[in-house]
Amino acid sequence: VNNTETNEENVLKFFLLGLSDDPELQPLLLGLFLSMYLVTMLGNLLIILAVTSDSHLHTPMYFFLCNLSLTDMGFISTTVPKMIVNIQTHSRVISYAGCLTQMSIFTLFGCMDSTLLTVMAYDRFLAICHPLHYPVIMNPPLCCFLLLVSFFISLLDSQVHNWIVIQIPCFKDVDISNFFCDPSLLLKLACSDILTNNIVMYFVGAVYGGTQVSGIIFSYTRILSSVLRVSSSGGRYKAFSTCGSHLAGVCLFYGTGLGVYLSSAVSHFPRKDAVASVLYTVVTPMLNPFIYSLRNRDIKRAMKRFLSKTT
Repeated sequence: VNNTETNEENVLKFFLLGLSDDPELQPLLLGLFLSMYLVTMLGNLLIILAVTSDSHLHTPMYFFLCNLSLTDMGFISTTVPKMIVNIQTHSRVISYAGCLTQMSIFTLFGCMDSTLLTVMAYDRFLAICHPLHYPVIMNPPLCCFLLLVSFFISLLDSQVHNWIVIQIPCFKDVDISNFFCDPSLLLKLACSDILTNNIVMYFVGAVYGGTQVSGIIFSYTRILSSVLRVSSSGGRYKAFSTCGSHLAGVCLFYGTGLGVYLSSAVSHFPRKDAVASVLYTVVTPMLNPFIYSLRNRDIKRAMKRFLSKTT
């Protein structure tokens, strides 16, 4: 009998404890998360429609931005709808297979987010540091190739996490102290020694995350040195303004992710960790459309044109 079958015999379901047990808070949480979910979906959908409807924005930068918006929609849809249904039905049950599926898809979209941010940093590096060669290098086939590579790397990473959890022979508890199936929380529930599992998970995370952060830092180091060589302050502002939104998105994604990781490492209150995880699972995808539209004149113009056409 393989590990998956053994686990399904031992644990048929888990209980997602959510953010609070207080019955009076449930309607407030329902309204809050439903509104945040709708704002996220509408904002990201608006960016996709604005970019695809405007031929001036059919460039590599906006191609990756569209895919980032699509990824954010998938990222938040993996966790929040399930939480809303749980609050509405007063049920916190999730099956073992359902938990593994949610965990895999959540990891896939989370990895896609970080990989696309790295690719976008590389795109900005080429556009600013090699402007003459940029149209030739960043051609449509390369853009599609980078997108496919991002997807398959993310898929591999999510399946590694899935494999690590499947190796757990049994669980000492079925209560998950969050509103979704987090792989690190599932490892904490293991009834056996999981040192090897933890080492593999953190090693994969360190290699995957370290490579991407190094790529972003390298790109922005080169961008900064290139911008500083521009003689006029207006030229510097124009060159760096194209990176402002992306840099804000990177800081938001990695800042909230790192904050949640550090808080879970030092905190002994699981519910506080669950509240902190809302930052990168819900708040980050919700704020991305505002970051990329409010600081970007092209997107704002495209949105106005699209909305005027539809109305």
